[in-house]
Parts: sequence; structure tokens; C-alpha cells
Amino acid sequence: MPVNIGRRELIAALGSAAAWPLTAHAQGPERVRRIGVLHAGNESDPDWQHVVAAFVQALAKLGWTEGANLVLDHRWGGGDRERFRRYAAELISLHPDAIWATASLPLLLLKRETRTIPIVFTLVYDPVGSGFVASLARPEANITGFAQGEFSLGGKMLQLLREVAPKVSRVAVILNLDQPPQVAMWYALETTAAPSFGVRVTAADVQGAAEIEGAIGDFAHEPNGGLIILPGPITSAHRELIIALAARHHLPAVYAFRYFVANGGLVSYGPDPANQSWQAAGYVDRILKGAKPSDLPVQQPTKFELVVNLKTAKALGLTIPQTILARADEVIE
Repeated sequence: MPVNIGRRELIAALGSAAAWPLTAHAQGPERVRRIGVLHAGNESDPDWQHVVAAFVQALAKLGWTEGANLVLDHRWGGGDRERFRRYAAELISLHPDAIWATASLPLLLLKRETRTIPIVFTLVYDPVGSGFVASLARPEANITGFAQGEFSLGGKMLQLLREVAPKVSRVAVILNLDQPPQVAMWYALETTAAPSFGVRVTAADVQGAAEIEGAIGDFAHEPNGGLIILPGPITSAHRELIIALAARHHLPAVYAFRYFVANGGLVSYGPDPANQSWQAAGYVDRILKGAKPSDLPVQQPTKFELVVNLKTAKALGLTIPQTILARADEVIE
């Protein structure tokens, strides 16, 4: 079962990522097992290191220790599709016993490379609709893991944006259409959620910093705008830029993860990535002990964090309703 883990304790458990061994020797007769990891973020990102630390610590509690009976091969995509493609092929060539994929785009490229090596994913929207698994209860094939939520979460993000910024009548959805679920999430927002809230939504398909800056800058030319930042490697890798642009253009924005709000974003609503990585370690442990991914059901998050940054709200001239503050899991002053 996942537990509450302090950020300092996790980072201490992780130690220096640069010092992690690329090879390991078993002590005694135990066979060394190899786990490949394709990360959505950058190695220098402390928030991603926090997520990795949860995975490493959970494995250690289950008896898997680097340098003794385990090798972890980390590859960091940093939001770059070509790098993800190259690293996916590279990890497969190492013939790991299992792979942990930390978002839809890494998972998509790994799926294209292997149908046999077990893959455990985290932070993936609607893995059934995206074609990664046959069903939640019976994933089939070689892939299972922990979903980030369903497409309806996009509608909840839009509802939250309207609650904290009632004057918003136009919404730009910042996304990357190369990711399998993003198209469906955008369609659900446009056809179902937006009409019910009386707002007009537009999609901003971004591949990197230049597109992000151009899309948000162009959108900000008209009044009463707001942003929804869909989760993914590209928006995560460029979150500092997105947060800065939202502040510069006085655009209220809703994000999927707490770390956006901790870095100056307005509000976030979504699962805890570190908690999912802790759970993923449990599935990896079961696979190393003989379980098949097809026998491990895909799990949906049971808790979503609501985090509000009051300092950012004040800078935007917004008063966060008491109903929001009352149900927030964290309020950053």
C-alpha cells in the first residue's frame, strides 16, 4: 500500500542520480534483474526526481536493491519525441525483465518496439480508448499499469477554471496531438464540456517552446481568456515557460499536477505522480516474481489532489471562492 512520503525523505532515498550504477552484480546466487525506465521529464527536474525516488524506495521495501539484485536503466525523454523514440529502442535492446513508462508518449513508442517485454505504465489517460490495453480488468498482451483518469477529467478541469475565474468565456487547451489520448480529450472538451459551461474552446497543438509562446501570446490578444494545460511530456518539460506566459498575459490556468502550482501556477486537479510510481513498483515486483501483465488489472486513481496558489490568484485579481478553498487538499499562500 502506498504511504505518505515526505519530499526530503524521498530525495534522500534516491541519492545522487548521477551516481546510480549502470551495472550491478548479484551478491550470492540471486540473479540480477534489469528494469528499464523511460521518463517523460528531464533528469535535472527535482519534481521528476521526487517521482523516481518513490519508485526506488518502494522497490527497496519489496527487497529490490540497486547494486545487489537490481539494475535500473534510466532514460529521460524531456518532452522530445525523437529522443523518446531513440531511447525506447535502446531500452528494448538491453532486454530488461520489465519496463516502467511514465506517460502516454513514452508508452506509445515502447509499445511499437515490443509485444513481449512487460511494461508497467503510470500517468496515462484512458488506456483502453488509447489502444494500450484491451480492458481495465483484462489488459491482455504485455502492458498494464495505473491510469491518470478518464476523459471526463478534462471537463472537471474546465468546471474548476470557471469556478475560480467566472468571467472566462474563451479557453485555450494547450496539448500535444501526437499523444494518443489528447485528441479524444480535446474532442470531449469541445463537444460536451464547453457548451454546458457556455464557453468557446480552442486547441493549441504544441511541440515545444516556440509553439507554446506563440499560441498563448496569440490567444491573449482578446479578453476573458483562460487556459487548460493538458498533461504530457511537452507541457511538463516547459511548465516554467507556460506558468510565466500565463502570468505575463494575466490568464488564469488549470493544470493537472501539483508541481505546476508549486512553481507559480494558479490551480491544479489530478492524481499524485509519486503515489502512482509507488504503486507501479508493486506491479514490477509481482512481474519479477512471475506474474503476467495480462493478469494485473489496470487501476484508476482513487484520489485527485486539488491545489490552489493564493499568491497567483491575487496577482491575477481573482478571489478564490470559499467552496474551492474548503475542498482543496493544499492551499499555497
